[in-house]
Amino acid sequence: MARVEVKQLLEAGVHFGHLTRKWNPNMAPYIYMERNGIHVINLYKTVAKLDETNEALSKIAASGRKILFVATKKQAKDIVAEKAAAVNMPYITERWPGGMLTNFVTIRKAVKKMASIDRMKKDGTFLTLSKKERLQVDRLRAKLEKNLGSISEMTRLPGALFIVDTMREHIAVKEAQKLNIPIFAMVDTNCDPRDVDYLIPSNDDASKSIDIIMTEVTNAVAEGLADRKAEKGDAPEGKSEKKDKAPKKKLTAEKPEPTPAKVDTKPAPMVDNVPNVEVNVEATKEAVAKDAKADDLTKVEGIGPKAAEALVAAGIATFADLSKGDADKIKEILTEASSRMAHLDPTSWPKQAKMAADGKWDELKEWQDNTKGGVE
Repeated sequence: MARVEVKQLLEAGVHFGHLTRKWNPNMAPYIYMERNGIHVINLYKTVAKLDETNEALSKIAASGRKILFVATKKQAKDIVAEKAAAVNMPYITERWPGGMLTNFVTIRKAVKKMASIDRMKKDGTFLTLSKKERLQVDRLRAKLEKNLGSISEMTRLPGALFIVDTMREHIAVKEAQKLNIPIFAMVDTNCDPRDVDYLIPSNDDASKSIDIIMTEVTNAVAEGLADRKAEKGDAPEGKSEKKDKAPKKKLTAEKPEPTPAKVDTKPAPMVDNVPNVEVNVEATKEAVAKDAKADDLTKVEGIGPKAAEALVAAGIATFADLSKGDADKIKEILTEASSRMAHLDPTSWPKQAKMAADGKWDELKEWQDNTKGGVE
């Protein structure tokens, strides 16, 4: 993916912040200077943060989770609706429905009501109603379509939120924090960056600025979806390759390349160097973590990209490892990695990981749909 240049951001007015008297002091690291009573955003930091955000969003999209885009301000709603629809992602551009995330079951009932009205019109039941009732049903359908039509395909809680203007969408931010859903956002100089997991310091008021940032973000999401599609397409080929490679291993068993990786990582450090067991065990864990193919832990409800990185770094790289883990120890790992992850509740993670390790994906999905943020 082509990286956006500072010059392009400058031309789009991404660098313009708010009046100095309206600033949030926590945004100081991302402010370059003050001119004519207005703060100017450091675009080099914007580019760096945009790359970091794009990488994380691409991973979430590749895992099959939905990313909910939220923007209700006038200058952003049309742009966000167009860009999000292009990558088949849900979006909210009208009023944020209270409890959209924390009371998702009720919101799903409203969406199902909309679907039931459509079925009534198809099977002819709608025509049996009186004229007044038909008018009332049509009005209800139009209202539901306006507020919830864009999320009708979202059958479970999203894997992440992308927000334009966290000050305006503060309710969405609070709900996402309560359910441990990662928050990505365009953050202006009057916003608090501590509320966001991945921020893009930028002008969230100008339509050109919103357009260029949204274009980069949705391109990253499209890349993640393309990778997922490619992996699904290559799955049958991968199985046949494994079958072809099986007899070859027997023929080339004398070759030294595959064996040291397995033999040296377990017996050698633990038996030969007894006094330095701790150091060798850590080295062994690192070697095994590198050799073993890590699972996508973000498929477990409540685990975001940063939490997954912390778990992999601690040697918990697969669903099987996580299913054997202790919730208290996992909590310690997250807290040591970052104090911002101290609020996460890993109580249900081993249970979810067990279902994922056993390949019970339908059962896992049903469990996640019936719980809030992975908390029973």
